[in-house]
Amino acid sequence: MTKRLVMLALAASMTICGLAQYGFAQKRTKVSAASGAVDKAYLQKIWDGWATLDAAGQKQYYAQGPHVFFDVSPLKYGSWDEYQSTVSKELAEYKAARFTVNDDAQIHRSGDAYWVTATVASDMMQKSGKREMATFRWTAVFESQDGKWLIVHEHVSEAQP
Repeated sequence: MTKRLVMLALAASMTICGLAQYGFAQKRTKVSAASGAVDKAYLQKIWDGWATLDAAGQKQYYAQGPHVFFDVSPLKYGSWDEYQSTVSKELAEYKAARFTVNDDAQIHRSGDAYWVTATVASDMMQKSGKREMATFRWTAVFESQDGKWLIVHEHVSEAQP
């Protein structure tokens, strides 16, 4: 009987500890997302910005200076200014766009940086009326600069059907 009571007490205390840890983890997740951490909502906000077809508006998400960004075309940019200049010309050919960060997004924190991977559904309409639908692969590295998480490296490529 004593053995049974000890086991019951042990099981009850483990359950209480587990529930307390679960509650703490839930609160911590909500706090980190609310305090500007990189989460799926932030990733979608970046892609919603691209959907405006205004590359200049995206500057707020990218680190300035010499950073390498890979895109679908052309292959490589050596800085945000170079990226913005070229992409602005390409985006001028479109009248509408929608991008959706898919549910496969993975967000990893490593010290003072985040690295993310995701696929992104793309639906774009050229000014000529031609509709382009694609899936992009997206990998990005974020670093905290002046209290904001900025992309210091990015790789976007189109998945071939």
